[in-house]
Amino acid sequence: MPREESRDVTDLGTLKALAHPLRLKLYRLLFVAGTATASQLAEQVDEAVSLVSYHLRKLAGHGLIEEAEQRGGDARERWWQPASDGVSIRDQDFRDAPEKVAAHLAASRLFLEQRAEMYRTYLDERTHWGARWNEAAHDSESLLRLTADELAGLEKDMHDLLRKYDEEGRAREAAGDTEGREHVALHVYGFPFRL
Repeated sequence: MPREESRDVTDLGTLKALAHPLRLKLYRLLFVAGTATASQLAEQVDEAVSLVSYHLRKLAGHGLIEEAEQRGGDARERWWQPASDGVSIRDQDFRDAPEKVAAHLAASRLFLEQRAEMYRTYLDERTHWGARWNEAAHDSESLLRLTADELAGLEKDMHDLLRKYDEEGRAREAAGDTEGREHVALHVYGFPFRL
């Protein structure tokens, strides 16, 4: 079954299903791996296989992940994969009720906390990555003067550029160019502030 390009999360139930600390970690790990079993994921998060299986079924129940083709090994074990090439969660879809606003805020904070934890882990381990990766890795802050429309345009341009790099990298990898290729996280936030 072909995957959706990106899944728009617009309902409260799906948002709450994803905005659970363990489920979000499992979704991210599955997204990076492409396919995995509950046993493989349980080992990575240091949780019981039964607990991981439960949370995978919850994600599947909301269409965020789906069963994947069997990859060998134990025929009784299910393989899972993301149901789309990502998710999109927009504030405008959760403004019409206080419960939705609160759930969106809680989810956004969880996403931020887990992204920050990923970066803290890199900082703690960066000496093990070597000079080339440490020179390429970066963090920056840009303080701009923009309108809301200009910020939206910047986000679109950045998304298009990221998609180009991702597609080119995946094509090179598929062609056998795997030397030095690693998973890379790029976290970008654009938001207004006042002094």
